[in-house]
Amino acid sequence: MNGLTGFSSEAQTLSLIAFITVITVTLLLCVMTGPDRDDLGEFYTGYRSLSPVQSGLAIAGDYISAGTVLGTIGIIALLGYDGLSLTLSTVLSLVLMMFLLAEPLRNAGRFTMGDVLTRRTPGPAVRITTAAVTLLALVPLVVFQLAGAGDLLAVVLGFDTDGFKTGAIVFLGLLMIAYAAIGGMKGTAFIQIVKTVVLLGASTAVAVLVLERHDFSLPTLLDAAAAGSGAGDAYLTAGLQFGGDDLDMISAQLTVVLGAAVLPHITMRMFTARSARAVRRSMSWAVSTVVVICLLIAVIGFGAAALVGHQGLLQGDPQGKTAYLLVTQAVLGSEPNPAQTLLFTAVATAVFLTLLASVAGITLACANTLAHDLIAHGVRRRRLSHTTEMAVARAAAAGVGLAALAVAAVARHLNLQALLMLSFCIGASAVAPALVYSLFWRRFSRAGLLGTLVVGTGSALLLMTGTSLVSGSPQAVFPDVDFHWFPYTTTGLVSVPLGFLAGWLGTLLSERRRGPDPERLRYEEVEATILAGVPAPERAPA
Repeated sequence: MNGLTGFSSEAQTLSLIAFITVITVTLLLCVMTGPDRDDLGEFYTGYRSLSPVQSGLAIAGDYISAGTVLGTIGIIALLGYDGLSLTLSTVLSLVLMMFLLAEPLRNAGRFTMGDVLTRRTPGPAVRITTAAVTLLALVPLVVFQLAGAGDLLAVVLGFDTDGFKTGAIVFLGLLMIAYAAIGGMKGTAFIQIVKTVVLLGASTAVAVLVLERHDFSLPTLLDAAAAGSGAGDAYLTAGLQFGGDDLDMISAQLTVVLGAAVLPHITMRMFTARSARAVRRSMSWAVSTVVVICLLIAVIGFGAAALVGHQGLLQGDPQGKTAYLLVTQAVLGSEPNPAQTLLFTAVATAVFLTLLASVAGITLACANTLAHDLIAHGVRRRRLSHTTEMAVARAAAAGVGLAALAVAAVARHLNLQALLMLSFCIGASAVAPALVYSLFWRRFSRAGLLGTLVVGTGSALLLMTGTSLVSGSPQAVFPDVDFHWFPYTTTGLVSVPLGFLAGWLGTLLSERRRGPDPERLRYEEVEATILAGVPAPERAPA
């Protein structure tokens, strides 16, 4: 027996073979589906060639990140009801995206978030600010997922050395750069599709085995989970995570509901749909897939509490990120037969693909905004050729990836949960208000948009430094010092209203100084087509 999972060398050898196979197949997919050197539309959108089913699975794959799968299973296993409510908030976020923003985003956008926002307020200032907000929202997410990759692969493969863990981070980082730079939108979409299918299959098998252990009775499973959690009846009631602070729980749920689905690596998938009807069908597939995965995650999380127990989970990882692997061991036993060994390999492959696909999609979104928003239409006054812009995008993917893997390798010993929550907070406080105002408020002005982006992002950054996720608690980035002054673990309760307020005030004040914004008339010409689901007429990007 080897490693924390207690699996045999045969299982770990099969997992290694599966990893090598996955890497080979996915790289081949990227090469085969990658764009030509000067085909900018194919690099950014895959020429909108994906079917609604494919697009929906790709959206679900981007949305269900490694943090969502591994972190949420761990939170449910350790904290019960509070983890389940977080899962439901995750689902609700994508449902809101489906009904409120998906179709207008597809009609208003072209390649990036900057294209959507400059529909109303063209200009380099909006492009540059949008690029900065995108990077501030997504780079912490990449670092968070890469930093935990080394420990997870060490658990799966049985190599518990610092050198292996650091090497795994570097290797995964280089792979994500290759996927983003070579495959573009279409290549990363196919990786997300493969990841979603494998994750669905593996999670379904584990969830069924968990239920079988409890006679396919949810009450029996919940009772066993409460007994194994060490918290008793409190495990199945609200407040365990937040110490009974209802406002803290509301803040966390608000942040996830508003922030999770509007992050730029999710919204960029809207631009790949062929039509307004196609984006509605894609989102139906995406939401259905995410609902099923979240239900499976809930069963697996409760199963981990019931079969592994609180102390066993903490020994694997204090945050519960190894709960998925530990519960797989528990349902299969210490001496699995060949079929069970194959299931463990499928779970390990699902974990690996989830890590790989998540960081590749986020890296591509960062590269796209750097090339298209910052360089091509922000800093430069002359339009770049398609060949040059694509070269810039690929170089940006390399730059973002190398920077993220360097930070992740250095900070992998730290608890970086704050980075995950920071991404959600910026999405909820800056991106969500900017999109809602830009798409649905006719009076919204450039001053209001810039105010929303700057104040929403700045308040989230400032307040996050004062939370207990950064200092003053065992789960903090710096657990040995205490300089936290903000009373909640997330910033949404304060930063979200500030983001909306800044947009409203900025618009009113700019109207008083200059009168009605003349750009509003130009936007009103296409407003009906954007909101009604008819493709908007093309115009030169600002």
